[in-house]
Amino acid sequence: MSLTDNDIRADQPILTSARLILRPLQPSDAGPLALYTGDKRVAEGTRSIPHPLPPGATEQFIARATSPERDEDVWVLDGSGVGSSTVLGLLSLKALDRAQSQIGFWVAPAFWNAGYASEAVRAVISANPHQARTLFAEVFQDNAVSAHVLVNAGFDYLGDAEAYSVARRATVPTWTYIRRM
Repeated sequence: MSLTDNDIRADQPILTSARLILRPLQPSDAGPLALYTGDKRVAEGTRSIPHPLPPGATEQFIARATSPERDEDVWVLDGSGVGSSTVLGLLSLKALDRAQSQIGFWVAPAFWNAGYASEAVRAVISANPHQARTLFAEVFQDNAVSAHVLVNAGFDYLGDAEAYSVARRATVPTWTYIRRM
């Protein structure tokens, strides 16, 4: 039995901004997500997206991200309200301990340099769905654009670290950021 959009009942809020609807994932997102995450530039900007993308990986990700037992909330950056694509990218918020959460995001290359990441990050900060007192984020040091998104959203540089990238098959230097709410 396969899931349909009506089978998904994610218990996370739908957030809005001027150009975006940030909504839970649904099975119909699988096609665009597979297309975008299959792009090496997207995969190499994350810790967890493999490249090449294995068959079924997108559907498994959607199932995990919409499960009641999930450990992070994932929103689709949906631009359909302003005549753009229904999937522009994703934003995740993972609850940590002590009223802290970690934010992560990616935008499909076709929509780079349009301000969508900044708009989505600001929307999640404004809504603060986890009621976090502190937000953390990390970006690979060769991704200055994402670092700029964080700084413009009020994050402060915290320090350097390293993270393993599945797509790169390597440990990559990162910059860590913090934002007190």
